[in-house]
Amino acid sequence: MTTPLSTRLSLFLLGSIGLITLPHAWHIPPLLVVFFALMLLWRLLGVWRPQYLPNRWLVFLLMLSGIALLYTQQHAVFGRDAGTGLFVVALGLKLFEIHGKRDVYVTVYLAFIVAATQFLYEESILMALYILAVNGVLLATLITQNSQSPQTLAALKTSATIILQSLPIALVLFVLFPRLEAPHWSWLDDDSNAKSGLSNTLEPGSIAELSLSPELVFRVKFDGDLPPPSQLYWRGPVYASTDGIRWTAPPVLGREANPDEPTFNGKTYDYTLMMEPQTKSWVFALDMASQFPPGLRRNGLYQLITNKNPGDRLEYRLSSTPTYNTGGISKTERRESLQLPGKPSEKVVELLKQLQGKQAQPEAFIGNVLQHFRQENFQYTLSPQPMPDKPIDTFLFERRAGFCSHYATAFVYLLRAAEIPARVVGGYQGGQMNSLGGFLEVRQANAHAWAEAWLEGRGWVRFDPTAAIAPERVEMGVNVDLQIASGAVNFSPIRLDAETLSWLQRGRQLWQSVDYQWQRWIINYDTANQKAFLQALGIDDFVKLGYWLLISIGGIGGLLAWRVLGVGRQRQDPALALYQRFCHKLTKAGIEVEPGDGPKTIAERAKNLRPDLAESIERITEIYIRLRYQPDAEDRDLRSLKTLVAGFRFN
Repeated sequence: MTTPLSTRLSLFLLGSIGLITLPHAWHIPPLLVVFFALMLLWRLLGVWRPQYLPNRWLVFLLMLSGIALLYTQQHAVFGRDAGTGLFVVALGLKLFEIHGKRDVYVTVYLAFIVAATQFLYEESILMALYILAVNGVLLATLITQNSQSPQTLAALKTSATIILQSLPIALVLFVLFPRLEAPHWSWLDDDSNAKSGLSNTLEPGSIAELSLSPELVFRVKFDGDLPPPSQLYWRGPVYASTDGIRWTAPPVLGREANPDEPTFNGKTYDYTLMMEPQTKSWVFALDMASQFPPGLRRNGLYQLITNKNPGDRLEYRLSSTPTYNTGGISKTERRESLQLPGKPSEKVVELLKQLQGKQAQPEAFIGNVLQHFRQENFQYTLSPQPMPDKPIDTFLFERRAGFCSHYATAFVYLLRAAEIPARVVGGYQGGQMNSLGGFLEVRQANAHAWAEAWLEGRGWVRFDPTAAIAPERVEMGVNVDLQIASGAVNFSPIRLDAETLSWLQRGRQLWQSVDYQWQRWIINYDTANQKAFLQALGIDDFVKLGYWLLISIGGIGGLLAWRVLGVGRQRQDPALALYQRFCHKLTKAGIEVEPGDGPKTIAERAKNLRPDLAESIERITEIYIRLRYQPDAEDRDLRSLKTLVAGFRFN
């Protein structure tokens, strides 16, 4: 077990360990990455210069240095990052203790653990394929160590064969074996994968910043036709309080309950919504959600909230009815929705008189405000000039150019000044259809803000002042790629014909479709999904599940055994087959060949009896031994052996 390692095996092992640890360079502190890289390079140097490897005391000092780095960089004992950093540092230090086979085993098993920790950070299909490939290299390292004639390509081929043979059993265990979900401990929480987007505060230009982000927020797959573009509003936070510059979402806990439950009429849309990891517990349902699973609740602002960890990728089955009536308004809602930071300016008061703010009915006044936006040369832009002081007045009377948040906040301000309850709603509007996968992709660039006004007999009604200035923003949707590339507003139809897409766009859609299916059927295959799938197969108790597991694994194991053993019987080593033919010729000539005789013994006996054929006998034996027992055999050796055996004859 302390046999020195060959140079080939050492390089193979160190290379695979480097590959398995490489993705952690983006996950753990840089100093820990540098520490591991130095350990790896130092050990790599020791392959050719063993005298440069550290002695026992220096390894002890390196261990203390690693512990100090872990303490100063992680500031924690438990958790994902601290545990991963510990394994990486331990793996780097273990490289200096590789002296024999046992050390190789321990190092490879530790590397397998480091490989598994990658899935604590990323669960994409690309990462899964990468980890599978590198684990194949680690397995080939073990095969190389235990091979009598180690060859790199042969070891990799054997490793790939073993992995392919194990995949059917792994698939059966993944689908059938009961899924054990560990409790969610707070000290293991980490939302570094979560994407930040909308927040509880809406400031001038905050949504405009998101308009240049391609980050995916969620994907939606409708059971039937998509709603019309004018109804593709995905509800998020509601902003009711303002200091004149910022708008904030009011607290929901402890507030007065709404007097009425919303009523729905018209067409209902059923769909599956898959949320990407985020920092907030918000679920952006199509406005408004009429049916939702038990894991969600609808708060007093009609926004869906999840009780699951928002840092995970979550999937929900929802139903939404865009035509609804929320009913009456509570005292708390009325007070919040009429709040102003102070008295309106004289310009605002004059504008209210011009638009008949307190003389006309609320619906008529709202129509006048929207008409004012259309006729007074207001512009829609992603890059409005800063308005740090009095943004409402500056936007309405000076700049007259802004993004959706400028129009929504100014619209709500005017309605409140006219004593009409109103508030700003944040979320996303539209989306881009993935025609290959049949689902809608909604990105941060689709972030939007609109307004709600409370009207007698109708409840809270949505109004989008942006549509008065740029109706194509709602009717056509955002062209995310062009908008990000140009930095300017770009629109395109929501439904895109696949034949008109460029190969690059189709490639992206194909990849998004594959990733969507991977997330739905692999990553989100939890206890609930497994239970539903097994019930569809008629497996409703543990006894039936046990039978299915035994039959499936036994059947696959039997097929693999038949395949492996059958191939072993049918496919004989060609070098051995040729040598047996040579021995048969010797036997026919009267030269005894006993079952326990080795090639050299047979050769000596044959040469003594037929010295005239000694050269041919010696040559055949030499090539056969090289093919069977030496790692430097080549394909031409097999061809030479075949020619020599075919030409070997007794006169």
